[in-house]
Amino acid sequence: MRNVVIIGSGCAGNTAAIYAARANLKPLVVSGHEAGGQLSLTTLVENFPGFPEGINGPDLIENMRKQAQNFGADYVHGNVLEAHLSKRPFRLNVEGDWVEARTVIVASGAAARWLGLPSEQKLIGHGVSSCATCDGFFYREKKIMVIGGGDSAMEEATFLTRFGREVLLVHRREEFRASKIMLDRARLNPKIKFATNTVVEEIYDVSQNLVTGARLRNLKTGQTWDEPVDGFFVAIGHIPNTAVFHGQIQTDDEGYIISQGGARTNVAGVFHAGDVQDRLYRQAVTASGAGCMAALEAERYLEAEGH
Repeated sequence: MRNVVIIGSGCAGNTAAIYAARANLKPLVVSGHEAGGQLSLTTLVENFPGFPEGINGPDLIENMRKQAQNFGADYVHGNVLEAHLSKRPFRLNVEGDWVEARTVIVASGAAARWLGLPSEQKLIGHGVSSCATCDGFFYREKKIMVIGGGDSAMEEATFLTRFGREVLLVHRREEFRASKIMLDRARLNPKIKFATNTVVEEIYDVSQNLVTGARLRNLKTGQTWDEPVDGFFVAIGHIPNTAVFHGQIQTDDEGYIISQGGARTNVAGVFHAGDVQDRLYRQAVTASGAGCMAALEAERYLEAEGH
């Protein structure tokens, strides 16, 4: 029987583990879909407080994990395959082994939607990104490409004009899903150019381990051409890792956990932290803050039960 099981090992899960371990709750951390979360896919992180020169994403995650382990947190690699949250103790199937828990912190994050190109996957962190606020700074006076047609794509493109000399927004359809206000804002920005009815076929250049351009194809004319760019931002949404809790933890239509205030879910004793609930900020520091909140809530919940 575990006092706290934390699902996810990104900034939210690791911070929750640090706080829960320091409270002598001996938490178990299940590493989750992507061990280390989205920071494990990034290179230099310059906006996490306390690192004047920046820090590599995987190094920051590893430091957090070691810190939690130093206070007594246990880590197990793998995913939660099944969850029974309707009665106490909660039961979780971790890669075929059942674990019982008095409280659960869901910090399983949200995975960025990608285009699925092999070259894209190889260049993530080397010019390909899913977060303008994380990586826009690196593209001062550079040409940037943004993929998408919704509000997030318009927001990313508009934000990136603060840094880049030109932003090319590529969308596979003629019409945009974005709200009128967001679309108008992007269209009025002189730095943003649009390529509609257009898809990306290839991102260059894997051999240089650096984004140098992309091959585009117009779906109406069939014309293909190479577009030189320095940064490539995919803004086609995120998928929260909540499928295993379907029908138990209350989520919205897209699968994000609906908060009941603080870090609470609709299930007493189950708490949320990070991008699994946060569709707005999605930053390393806000995820860490949410992990702290969830651990403190779990600690208070256990105290009230006399554990």
